[in-house]
Amino acid sequence: MRMSLRLIFSLVVGVTLLSLIFALFQVKAQKRGMRKELENRAAIIGESLEGKVEPLLNPRLRKRLQAVVTEYGNREHLKGIAIFDKSGEQLATTPGLEADLLAAQPEVTRVISTQTPHAGFATLDGKPTHIYILPLQYDNETLGALAVIHDASFIQAQTAHLWWGTFLNVLAETLFIVLVTLLIIRWSIVGPIARTTKWVREIRAGRSAESSGLDDEDLFKPLAQEVSHLARSLEVARAAAEEEARLRESGESLWTPERLRVHVRSKLEDRPFFVVSNREPYTHTYRGKHTAVTVPASGLVTAIEPILRTCQGMWLAHGSGDADRENVDARDCLQVPPDDPQYTLKRVWLEKEEEEGYYFGFSNEGLWPLCHIAHTRPIFRTRDWECYKAVNQKFADALLEEMDGMEEPAVLVQDYHFALLPKLIKDKVPGARVAIFWHIPWPNPEAFAICPWQRELLEGLLGADLVGFHIQSHCNNFLETVDRVIESRVNLDRFTVERGGHMTQVRPYPISVAFSETPEADRTPNHSPYLNRAALLKEHGVEATYMGVGVDRVDYTKGILERFHGLERFFEKYPAFIGQFTFVQIGAPSRTHIKSYHDLMAEVEAEADRINWRFQTTQWKPILYLNRHHTHEEIQRYYKAADLCMVTSLHDGMNLVAKEYVAACEDDQGALILSRFTGACRELRDAIIVNPYDIEQLAQAIQYALVMDPAERGARMHRMRQIVKKFNIYRWAADLVADLCEIRLDSRVEVG
Repeated sequence: MRMSLRLIFSLVVGVTLLSLIFALFQVKAQKRGMRKELENRAAIIGESLEGKVEPLLNPRLRKRLQAVVTEYGNREHLKGIAIFDKSGEQLATTPGLEADLLAAQPEVTRVISTQTPHAGFATLDGKPTHIYILPLQYDNETLGALAVIHDASFIQAQTAHLWWGTFLNVLAETLFIVLVTLLIIRWSIVGPIARTTKWVREIRAGRSAESSGLDDEDLFKPLAQEVSHLARSLEVARAAAEEEARLRESGESLWTPERLRVHVRSKLEDRPFFVVSNREPYTHTYRGKHTAVTVPASGLVTAIEPILRTCQGMWLAHGSGDADRENVDARDCLQVPPDDPQYTLKRVWLEKEEEEGYYFGFSNEGLWPLCHIAHTRPIFRTRDWECYKAVNQKFADALLEEMDGMEEPAVLVQDYHFALLPKLIKDKVPGARVAIFWHIPWPNPEAFAICPWQRELLEGLLGADLVGFHIQSHCNNFLETVDRVIESRVNLDRFTVERGGHMTQVRPYPISVAFSETPEADRTPNHSPYLNRAALLKEHGVEATYMGVGVDRVDYTKGILERFHGLERFFEKYPAFIGQFTFVQIGAPSRTHIKSYHDLMAEVEAEADRINWRFQTTQWKPILYLNRHHTHEEIQRYYKAADLCMVTSLHDGMNLVAKEYVAACEDDQGALILSRFTGACRELRDAIIVNPYDIEQLAQAIQYALVMDPAERGARMHRMRQIVKKFNIYRWAADLVADLCEIRLDSRVEVG
């Protein structure tokens, strides 16, 4: 109660002061306005009289002056008008102005002598008065002066009236504030807190509730966020415990984030853990005057975060957001995730020239096409190589600074951007456990020999204790390349390379996605795939019975043009599907700084337009091309609504789109058309496997997917879902970390 009274008193005092200050400014403004209005009125009267009076100053016509003065004398707040000759003598005046004119005589004389008008306020006979005097001229000769005198006392009267009104307003506002404050305390503070208390009890008792009862904005925003985070943590912990209990009950052995945390904790023990990647898990960008935190749609973040959260590790990445520098400390670090900090993100800054040479140049115009056999010529420039070396050294320096004084730190390096980094780390910290995962294919030795710096890249990679690829054939290609280029001992039985007393293990780790299932009891029966499909297509002005989907970065390795040609041939061979089947291609722009990518984007769009022009009708088109970035949630809508998904990569390390689509098909009713040149086809053998270069086969695969018996479609998808469920992203991370931690740093290949 005391707090409520203090709050009411504070509000009353505050509002009263604000009202008085506002009233003060309002009174001053109104007073200035009335004075200005009076000045303008006097000037208008003077100027209108000037033209009439000046001709009448002729001695023969002066008798008519009094009539003019009398005519204009009856105006609001006007005390009177006076006309003077050039000597200052009164020629005509409004009766009763004698005293005022006597006081104004010096100003009249000055106006006549200087020929300059005068306007001002004065107190005459104890009353505020406004006097306006202007010279009268005829044929450039000064003949006298005209005085217009107004009573200004009404200004004071209206000002006093405004102050009285202000007092009454303050009184009314005070009473109103007392009443409203009491209601606010009851409805906005006492009520939400009571509801939140009840909500917390329900959460604690295991009964989930949708809302905390606190407003997410303004007063309760910080508290609402913290309470919501606490509730989510409780629900996640309870869900994890329930899932573990269910798995134990059913005898299943599935990997979950919680199981991964426990596994990592037992394997790493107290070792510091570092992750290095080009892309950062959290990006700060400016949106208007505010800063937004963006989380990229990345399976890597899903897999690595549980590890870093467990050991409070560090993630090093290129700070690419335009607001990144404003959100780090003196060591270029910040704690993430922003809403629940549990590990450290260290940002490494690159100059524009470094990024152009290391990322767009050597990595994506050189290594990317070199490792993807997709008939695009790799480009290797010396200046790009120098940037690549410099950036790898910059990351090494940043990492070594953080590792200083640590014993047996564990480092997981990500992808082809950092081929030199393992050796740079190992040379300085021999006791570090270093792994690198190569996310793209590794070509055969003949293809890799195209790179002028193949030896330096291989030596950098062999600095790692563990080198991981998606599939075994990539491991084999790597070992064959090492065997041809580097003087070393390659053991093809144990998949190891020994060089200079250091042994590197080479292993396949098929990356995957986070598989989650919505319990059947929580699924909404009214939202069938057909209804979702119709709603999605209607958003784009398209009507169709069947829908396919493709999700890709616009990259020449993804086979998007081949996919479109297959669709065109499908409509040629099976015209019954014209007007019935629409294919949605989500194409995220990628690496548009590189000319070949920029040209490919234009070519893909032109090809979609050409095919649409050929087949489309008023309310239907064969290809719906959406060339923008989509969030994970947006893509999930298309996955769940699609009858089929096409993955037609010309060469791909794994391709997670295939697994994402399988994971999204909770009703088992979907068909996957999958390129034989992806790593995913080794696992998802129930997909319709195709050669993307075979256009006829693509057309037949689309037709087969659409007419397939529902029982067969369901059986195929069910088996693929079991594979993705069992070999999910958490198992990938667990296997990789376990193998890294179990490596004997002093191990050597046994002879004989």
